[in-house]
Amino acid sequence: MRVLNIGILAHVDAGKTSLTERLLFHTGAIDRLGSVDSGSTQTDSGAIERRRGITIRTAVAPFTVGDLQVNLIDTPGHSDFIAEVERALGVLDGAVLVLSAVEGVQAQTRVLMRTLRRMRLPTLILVNKIDRTGARQEETLTDIRRRLSPHIVVMNAVEDIATPAARTRPLPIEHAAEALAEHDDRLLADLVDGRAPGPGVLRDLLRAQTAEGLTHPLFFGSAIGGQGVVELLDGITGLLPAAPQADGPPRGTVFAVERDGGGQKIAYLRLFEGELHPRRPLTLRRPGGEHTERVTALRTVGATPAITKVWGLSKVRVGDRVGAAPDLADQPRFARPSLETLVRPRHETEAARLHAALASLADQDPLIQTRTVEGEGVSVLLYGEVQKEVIAQTLRDDFGVEAVFEESRPVYLERPHGRAEAVTEIDQQGSSGFYATVGLRVEPGSDITFRREVNLGSLPLAFHRAIEESVHQALQEGPNGWPITDCAVTLTRTGYFSPITAAGDFRGLVPLVLRRALRQAGTTVFEPCHIFEAEVPHEALSAVTVLLTGLGAQLTETSGQQTWLIRGEIPARSVQEAERRLPGLSRGEGVWWSQPCGDRPVIGAPPKRRQGHGR
Repeated sequence: MRVLNIGILAHVDAGKTSLTERLLFHTGAIDRLGSVDSGSTQTDSGAIERRRGITIRTAVAPFTVGDLQVNLIDTPGHSDFIAEVERALGVLDGAVLVLSAVEGVQAQTRVLMRTLRRMRLPTLILVNKIDRTGARQEETLTDIRRRLSPHIVVMNAVEDIATPAARTRPLPIEHAAEALAEHDDRLLADLVDGRAPGPGVLRDLLRAQTAEGLTHPLFFGSAIGGQGVVELLDGITGLLPAAPQADGPPRGTVFAVERDGGGQKIAYLRLFEGELHPRRPLTLRRPGGEHTERVTALRTVGATPAITKVWGLSKVRVGDRVGAAPDLADQPRFARPSLETLVRPRHETEAARLHAALASLADQDPLIQTRTVEGEGVSVLLYGEVQKEVIAQTLRDDFGVEAVFEESRPVYLERPHGRAEAVTEIDQQGSSGFYATVGLRVEPGSDITFRREVNLGSLPLAFHRAIEESVHQALQEGPNGWPITDCAVTLTRTGYFSPITAAGDFRGLVPLVLRRALRQAGTTVFEPCHIFEAEVPHEALSAVTVLLTGLGAQLTETSGQQTWLIRGEIPARSVQEAERRLPGLSRGEGVWWSQPCGDRPVIGAPPKRRQGHGR
């Protein structure tokens, strides 16, 4: 049987969970339609998801059409849960991007489409809610071509749009010829010479260009009413690339982890090759090491092992790999969290339970890094305030812990701007406190790298592991307290006394030596930034420009006539203030879009971070 894993992606409230329900119902996978409002959908199974009416965790639901099994992966739409989307992208064969015919292209829609286009992931577009008051056809198409991609092929037309009687009709494939010719010189020459290719040729070209991510077939429809769903389903099964499950040793990626009612972990594994067997050992790999556990039970999603639920892996984390997973699955799609909050238990007696609960949540989402801040609580990295509210509710509902969250603040980074080396020699009296010799050199690099100039046989392997692990942990706090990045660390000297020296001597000494080397090299603190676009009326241009520059924005482009488009870069700490004040300055007509884009050096005295230690 062929398998197709597709993601349903959208801005929040565009209707993607309703579309998942409609597709499952239409193909007979479920016998009744669930409702987001009533909390009866197949994929939003968590209590918090049902109450809030938003998708938080990636969910998988299969259906079958002929010899094709389609695994629908319903991903979150809110930007605070973009990490869930990031993990889903690594397991997809294609995607359906949903937007509303009423609201049109929204901020998160643009973020998702830019990522899908950069990956050249085969993507269909559904313009949903055609039966809603205010739905627009031509204006929405113009908006999509201008703000998402000019390379779209409209597959159906709408009659009586914006009314309950709205309906769709398929368009002949000949309508796609001009759009397809933009990426096919032979077809362009045929059209110029008046030679019309047959429908079969055009269909094959559309399928090929869709598979390469060059062209995006677009469908109008209504997930609630069912209009246009037949055409969309034909597009999913006929235009997106599917293939049989490959044979060979198991190879795949863990893209989700949840817990059952008894607290046992369930890992969702996307298998690119092979299959798993119960009661057999399984080796999981991640940066820095690997571990082996025994699979106690498993369940395939649908009739093939392409997506398998696995029990028995107590140490599993999202991102773990089985065999050699594709490089694509390892590439980051979105920026790391740029906010940090401090969490402490409302009742001091629950401190240990809070730490255990946050550790469990970090297993489900590795980007939620935790760090103990002595005497103050636990630091947690976030994407936004809604995510913080959901974490608080999860701690209360799933773990029975009442937590207090402090106001969020930006996460800064430190980079070394020089090269320096520090050494602490062993002495028989142990005056340094550690029976070990460690020499470390730091210098600017790409990401974090660790190298050795010493012979690997100069120390027992356990000591080498202790040194490398301690380096990575110590780099979580630079001289100003912020995580170090883009740094190359080289181990230049080692020594030990046998049998006195233990791994703990190296674990204790490495942070001290590394801190000295970093101080000597010097570090620069960088603050997270967003790229932004602001659309404002002509008369508001001056006031908005003054606001943005006052908030530290660097403007890169200003263009327009009646409506002006301002592009630039702004510190992440100023984004919320810009969004809050824009409506007042533009009489409610301003439109704001931004997304994380990297960082830049802090101007003036760098802020200090609370000192702590990472998990």
